Amino acid sequence: MSKVNVLVVDDASFIRDLVKKGLRDHLPGIQIEEAINGRKAQQFLVRATVDLILCDWEMPELSGLELLSWCREQDALKTTPFIMVTSRGDKENVIQAIQAGVTDYIGKPFSNDQLVTKVKKALARTGKLERLAASAAPRLPNAGGFANDSLAALTGGKAEVIKPAVNPAAPVARPIAPAPSAKAAAQAPGGRGQAQLRLPAGVLGCLIKALSLKDAQLVVKRSELLPQVLESAVLDLEQGEGGEVARLNGYLHAVAALEPRPDSEWLQLTFRFVDRDPQKLDYLSRLIARGTTQKHFVPGA
Repeated sequence: MSKVNVLVVDDASFIRDLVKKGLRDHLPGIQIEEAINGRKAQQFLVRATVDLILCDWEMPELSGLELLSWCREQDALKTTPFIMVTSRGDKENVIQAIQAGVTDYIGKPFSNDQLVTKVKKALARTGKLERLAASAAPRLPNAGGFANDSLAALTGGKAEVIKPAVNPAAPVARPIAPAPSAKAAAQAPGGRGQAQLRLPAGVLGCLIKALSLKDAQLVVKRSELLPQVLESAVLDLEQGEGGEVARLNGYLHAVAALEPRPDSEWLQLTFRFVDRDPQKLDYLSRLIARGTTQKHFVPGA
């Protein structure tokens, strides 16, 4: 019996690993191919057939939207399910994707439940989900239960980290903690130094303490649901009079107390970028040159 083949397209290897790990853990028997950008995906699709395409929007050489438009022009790909996986959740972007013929939409950051639900839905519509279930070999249950998706993806399932369960029936992000205090925000006139961190389980208001092309040092108020190391996230930066917004994909490289005591009210996060999009790197360069940070933030000041 033929296998079910999925093509994962993203310029960030960390995101590709998360998607592959999530699919293999929940859909045994699935065959996964990958491409580092739209151009490579296009070259692959010319010579191979797939049952589903999971694609990032913002990529160098050929964007996800451009790849989608090209696919819908090809006889062999006109009806192939195409799921856009992106941090672009604005209404106009969603409408653009729908007009181009997208099948479904997954917003970054995402949980395994959200990813698998969307994939199963797309495969069920084309009758491939039943085929996948029939082709899957029996497998032993995973006694480890690797709940931290990002860590499992990087370690190959050799580390066990327990994380609070997320209700799959309610994937919509809920606020985790309020933005930093008005007094702290006042240190950054015109919104300079402020940002929003989107996690799979919610949203955190934060201040930017340091910024480079590699990562950002963020300060957030501690709450009951703590960010986890190696958790995927999206950093939304809005700067300048025109309200220019950059959505930067990445993961939490480090989480530490900002104050030298166990009950510290503030946390310092190291957010490592995974995007290689020239436009985003250019935007980061301009922010760094502009000095968009709160280097001397003092908790409670």
